[in-house]
Amino acid sequence: MHPLVSVDELRAELEGADPPVVLDVRWSLGGPDGAAEHARGHAPGAVYVDLDTQLASPPGPGTGRHPLPDPAALQEVLRDAGVREGSRVVVTDAGPATSAARGWWVLRWAGLPDVRVLDGGWAAWVAAGGPVETAAPLPAPGDVVVRPGALPVLDADAAARLARDGVLLDARAPERYRGEVEPVDPVAGHVPGARSAPTTGNVGADGRFLPPRELRQRFAALGAEPGRTVGVYCGSGVTAAHALLALEVAGVPALLWPGSWSQWVADPARPVATGPEPG
Repeated sequence: MHPLVSVDELRAELEGADPPVVLDVRWSLGGPDGAAEHARGHAPGAVYVDLDTQLASPPGPGTGRHPLPDPAALQEVLRDAGVREGSRVVVTDAGPATSAARGWWVLRWAGLPDVRVLDGGWAAWVAAGGPVETAAPLPAPGDVVVRPGALPVLDADAAARLARDGVLLDARAPERYRGEVEPVDPVAGHVPGARSAPTTGNVGADGRFLPPRELRQRFAALGAEPGRTVGVYCGSGVTAAHALLALEVAGVPALLWPGSWSQWVADPARPVATGPEPG
């Protein structure tokens, strides 16, 4: 199943007899508030899901800023959103899918088989003249069962080994990778041996993902190809999911490190690299 759905495809599905469940995961580091943006307008029937509190557990010592959600709590969230066993689910955000991809990954990790991301997000929906609602949806309760662990994950030690023996991609902005700035975490830099692969390189100017051939070329240049073990991290496992989604489109299996840089720097004994990648 292709992990992306276009505006036209989603619009047709929502007008059909068996529409998918749409989850709105608008979120960005430092705002604006996703719930408020959702209330101002969303796709028909879309239910808002909060990335910080519903798609992640509270941060704790050494866990990173967005730990994996508690399965029972996630199951309740999804049932409240109307997700049933066998439901098709589409996740969207403001665009370009940096937070929707986290929702996509979490739901796949939770065992839901049919999850897609709206390519281009809310920006693409509005630009195409998609119908807009402001009323809060009242979905019938779902009965989905969360089965965690359907996707494998990396921890800090496995990520360090992968940086030495495989391919570990850093999805943050290049200046954060180089250690020139760090707006959130207490230490700047990157995991030694990681390769810079900012998420901005996954999409075009319209906020939609690049075609599969172009994504394959991009990741091949970074050493990420089928047959190699590939992992991805970012600050806290959110934008790294965007890279995993792009890798999925490209046909390259990869692993998410949920703890990411925020977990790495929680241990002062772990090494930190700065500057550009070695030539």
